[in-house]
Amino acid sequence: MTSYSGFAYIYDELMTDIPYDEYVEWVRLHAPAKDYPHVLDIGCGTGTMSMKFDDAGYQVSGIDISEDMLAMAQARTEGAGKSIPYFAMSMDELDGFEHIDVAVIPIDSINYVIEETAVYETLKRVYEALREGGQLFFDVHSLYKMNAIFLDGPFTYDDGHVTYIWHTEPGEYEHSVYHQMTFFVEGEQENWFERFDEEHFQRSFAPAQYETWLKEIGFSHVEITADWLLEPPTDTSERVFIRAVK
Repeated sequence: MTSYSGFAYIYDELMTDIPYDEYVEWVRLHAPAKDYPHVLDIGCGTGTMSMKFDDAGYQVSGIDISEDMLAMAQARTEGAGKSIPYFAMSMDELDGFEHIDVAVIPIDSINYVIEETAVYETLKRVYEALREGGQLFFDVHSLYKMNAIFLDGPFTYDDGHVTYIWHTEPGEYEHSVYHQMTFFVEGEQENWFERFDEEHFQRSFAPAQYETWLKEIGFSHVEITADWLLEPPTDTSERVFIRAVK
């Protein structure tokens, strides 16, 4: 799994197009805070989603594998006068939580879990942490995005402050992608940029496979939609959303 080292410090700037509020509304639609008060944000990153759930009236805890990300989340949370506990933990080693009302694994975080056994273990540990009737919400890259869109690179970005060159190639496993990114971030001195490189690996599975695992683990209901819509995935959907009830 990727730990996001230098990437942590520009993550928020590159994620401004993510409709975080729509994610919160998706959860609120099925699990309103008055009935499902405690949210566990798995792969919480810099805390953006955690704080939005807090604003929506939930009690929130967050975990992430990256201590750099968590440090930023903690600083942001304290700066906003909020109190959200964050824990450094790999999602496939989730431990210490029980009777959770809602678990979320947002913004394709679970795609960074590469080994099939680790994906299954993640879902199993979430199941064990949820109370009866608790719900899991997560999203993944579609196979179309993994096999077609991601491999149609390279990609570039330049906003004057951050520039990156993003190369992709097929990963070791079926439906996996190796991302190699070179960043140039503007420094304090004029016309001076700091360079750093990141390697990320992602892997996805067919929606039917996730559904099979979830039901095998014990979830009683699984609902699959796509692309921020409450409609089933199509052959060209890019992001798949999965809700499962214990």
